[in-house]
Amino acid sequence: MTRKFYAGVLCALSLLCVLPVGAYAQYPNRPIRLIVPFAAGGGVDLMARLAAQALSEELKENVIVENQPGASGTLATMNVAKADPDGYTLMFHTTSSSVINAVTFTNLKYDPLKALVPVTLVSQFPLAVFTYPELPAKNMAEFVALLKANPGKYNYGSSGYGSIVHLGAELFKSLAHVDIKHIPYKGNAPALTDLLAHRIEMIIDGVPPQVANVEAGKIRALAVTTAKRSEKLPNVPTMIESGITGYELSFWTAIFAPAGTPKPIVDLIASKLGDAMKKQKLVARMKDLGADGIGSSPEALDRFWHQEIDRYRKIVETSGIRLEVN
Repeated sequence: MTRKFYAGVLCALSLLCVLPVGAYAQYPNRPIRLIVPFAAGGGVDLMARLAAQALSEELKENVIVENQPGASGTLATMNVAKADPDGYTLMFHTTSSSVINAVTFTNLKYDPLKALVPVTLVSQFPLAVFTYPELPAKNMAEFVALLKANPGKYNYGSSGYGSIVHLGAELFKSLAHVDIKHIPYKGNAPALTDLLAHRIEMIIDGVPPQVANVEAGKIRALAVTTAKRSEKLPNVPTMIESGITGYELSFWTAIFAPAGTPKPIVDLIASKLGDAMKKQKLVARMKDLGADGIGSSPEALDRFWHQEIDRYRKIVETSGIRLEVN
């Protein structure tokens, strides 16, 4: 009887190991929800819809974008974290929702490092430092010199307290050893309005939205924030090239899944998006939005994500920025 008992146990265990594999082989067999933590119509939403369309084609199943704006992306993140970890609910995270929220909010109702698991890095695009042409600073070195000669005199605008733009400017202040005052706005649009009116002297914004203003001579791009130059502004140097050693910042989007999602499903989604990124049509459409398509492995995204967490945590510790979810 003992032999029969152990034989039965071994048989049951073997079935536990085999059955899920068969189940994964059927994935996906119904539509997948891709949750976007921002309103429809913006750049993040457009990028999510490109990714959803690409995955729909590769997986042969509909991937439906669902916008859940509110509470700086924490609402959507919490909803995805509570979803069944079966691969049918995914999160379209950004630098802001996945990293900045993790290091700035003090009262999140979920663990930002454990609630979701990385799947694939979708895209990255550069930001840039902009001023107005009449300011007596034609490049970043002259701008830094101007700020050092006039500590506390000039102002920069951000899209809001605790935003990526705010943290990016604070990193600039720290690395360049300058004193420039922060004026938070409700979005980048009103900050740009005040830059054009010379009420503030600097903003950090995405390159694509400002290319037309740069070409029209309305604003001046001093430097891009990424390690390499932007194809949209090829003559504008990077912050590192401009003497701001250690400055590297990009806005990125990525797909995450609820913790506990089976590894074979995570790997499949990452692999399929990676396959899509090899197609020139998708790459070209992303470049039209000013982004570089990536399609990374889960492991590469995990490493990158934790590097970003460490990078922004240091900025927060230096600046003292803290937020609470209302």
